[in-house]
Amino acid sequence: MIALFLQIFTCFLFTTTTLASSPHGFTIDLIHRRSNSSSSRLSRTQLGSPYADVIFDDVTYLMKLQIGTPPFDIEAEIDTGSDLIWTQCLPCLNCYDQLAPIFDPSKSSTFKEVKKCHTHDHSCPYTIVYADNGYSKGTIATETVTIHSTSGEPFVMENTIIGCGHNNSQLSQSSSGLVGLDWRPNSFISQMGERFLGLVSYCFAGQGTSKINFGSNAIVAGDGTVATTMFKKNEKPGFYYLNLEAISVGNTRIETLGTPFHSLNGNMLIDSGTTYTYLTGSYCNQVQEAVDGFVTADRVADPSDYNRVCYNTDTIEIFPVITMHFMDGADLVLDKYNIYAESVTSGIFCVTIVCDDDGSTQDATFGNRAQNNFMVGYDTSSLLVSFKPTDCSALWS
Repeated sequence: MIALFLQIFTCFLFTTTTLASSPHGFTIDLIHRRSNSSSSRLSRTQLGSPYADVIFDDVTYLMKLQIGTPPFDIEAEIDTGSDLIWTQCLPCLNCYDQLAPIFDPSKSSTFKEVKKCHTHDHSCPYTIVYADNGYSKGTIATETVTIHSTSGEPFVMENTIIGCGHNNSQLSQSSSGLVGLDWRPNSFISQMGERFLGLVSYCFAGQGTSKINFGSNAIVAGDGTVATTMFKKNEKPGFYYLNLEAISVGNTRIETLGTPFHSLNGNMLIDSGTTYTYLTGSYCNQVQEAVDGFVTADRVADPSDYNRVCYNTDTIEIFPVITMHFMDGADLVLDKYNIYAESVTSGIFCVTIVCDDDGSTQDATFGNRAQNNFMVGYDTSSLLVSFKPTDCSALWS
């Protein structure tokens, strides 16, 4: 999910940040575009690379981790579109229904509520609002966070900044909160420290379990790997931007050049917490028209409220192959599953490239369904995002 708004009382000032709406590397071979300085620092991670198990939950991906002492198991949504790590906490003023037990900070010996802010009791309340109007409200604290490591020993992060959410809108009942993975200081990646080089990778599939990796084991390389430049924008800090140059619908290539969508410094977010892929304005309409010209089935209304283009058909095979052409020659040929989804109403398939005609988002977004069956690696030191076609569900079956 994409954070629209994060408000925190800090110990120095009241800060309001408003943002625009909207796994695994088995090889340790370095991507040849990586700088020598990054390569030399990898030797410091030989004690093991952190990782966590990932579970697919309908339209989201949940990371398994532990918080507190003794360790308390939680499963939280993986979100590269925000920074805060938060979980539902007792006592709940307004918590959504959660299948697993809710974290009780009073039972953890390492939980410490931050008491350095300009409030009547010096606590640090936060409010975070997401692009789908979801939200979490609570207090900032520090806590011990634990995941796995390839060394065989637990990877323990003491005094990690988290949000303890006491008033939260509905996420999946399987999820206790979110793990923010953007590159701002309070994100999970940033709090791991420079030793892990800002490296993270995942491999999503529409079934089963997978893993998310950090540090040297998160490097994505090998046959079929393509890499594209990652952009950072000062006016929208933390987001990972890519530059989309064109989309091919079958053999028809639709360039962004000559449209308002065209850019040289990033025109599309990549977000693990957004399900579908969103495009803006007239460019999106061109893509949808190209799909419509290819498909012979009748158009029907979207049974959901996602404003998708849908067709009366019981097979995915009638649809064209979609290729995303990113900067630096990074061409991603997407599986049909990545772009076309069967509706809950049988006999209907819908295109999961959604046009932002109503202004509900302000940035194009490359969602998690389109990323399925690619090993996706983020390298914030070299400013690259890498993609390797992979049968993700087979890696950990």
